[in-house]
Amino acid sequence: MELLQVDRNVLLAPLQAVSGVVERRHTLPILSNVLLEIGAGKLSVTATDLEIQVASEAESSDAAPVQATTVSARKLQDILRSLPDATVVSVQVQDKRLQLRAGKSKFSLQTLPAQDFPKIASPGGAAVEVQLPQKELKRLLALVQYAMAQQDIRYYLNGLLFSLREDALVVVATDGHRLALASLATNLGAARSEVILPRKAILELTKLLGDTDEPVSLKVLDNQVSFRFGRISFITKVVDGKFPDFQKVVPSGYKKRFVLDRLILQQALQRAAILSNEKFRGVRWVLTNNSLRIICTNSDQEEAEEELEISYVGDALDVGFNVSYLLDVLANVQSPEVECALGDSNSSMLMTMPGNADFKYVVMPMRI
Repeated sequence: MELLQVDRNVLLAPLQAVSGVVERRHTLPILSNVLLEIGAGKLSVTATDLEIQVASEAESSDAAPVQATTVSARKLQDILRSLPDATVVSVQVQDKRLQLRAGKSKFSLQTLPAQDFPKIASPGGAAVEVQLPQKELKRLLALVQYAMAQQDIRYYLNGLLFSLREDALVVVATDGHRLALASLATNLGAARSEVILPRKAILELTKLLGDTDEPVSLKVLDNQVSFRFGRISFITKVVDGKFPDFQKVVPSGYKKRFVLDRLILQQALQRAAILSNEKFRGVRWVLTNNSLRIICTNSDQEEAEEELEISYVGDALDVGFNVSYLLDVLANVQSPEVECALGDSNSSMLMTMPGNADFKYVVMPMRI
């Protein structure tokens, strides 16, 4: 590879964008590396774990034909981070080693051949495509991603459902104990598609999306989904499985309804949770006329009780929930108020945002 001279930040920015995908420990050594492609006025950095592939570009003054190599993502990133801002670095590959110089510092890194880097191939066939502002997709993912399962044997729950409909993009996550659903109006026309994206892909994508009106192009193919935005290309394989029928989980017709200030409820739950059982994390909601009492106890017979004034007249109710599930949704919903709808002590609770039909959160009850 010819000598490349570039500002340290120009190389570090795309490297940081892709490095979250890189696995520290892997049976294939090349998966710990990033693919560097330099030339034709571009500097491109690509990382993959065989399921997800992220590439990021930067401008380069190198107009020579594209040349490529792979090098340890972690080591290269650590070296660049340790250099002062505005340092000019020179990069060259000689004798299967990447030579990096910055001032009087010199580093020699092992490389592996670029042709061995396992890029994810793009399948043929028709794609369902939609464009939306980055900040809208980021907001949509934030509303639901905390409800994804972690390492569940029902592997299709360790991810997030993307349901593209004629008039909306609907995203749904559930771990079997709670379910979060959010939708965004789009104009897709007749195209429909439904895929499950893996948990890691959702977490990485959320980190990379910006709070900007700049567009993200979402393309759904048979077994993969691609996102293109800014200088980033993000490809993920889909999870093969049947997602539960979430429409059946969302309750309707609950009579016990009341609206609460989100922050007041969040702070009351945070205080009560201090004395909750560390293993079961249970919280009791005792509902009576114009009052909601929140009660947590633990195995040491300690008790916390909070009472909130609410506008409610109706049957009394005593029901238990996992307090962590309630705190999760309150931390991610940005509305000033939330509406709670309840059935009986064996029924789930539906939490929504007043005046907004595009978000629903269902949490199953627990015995306390």
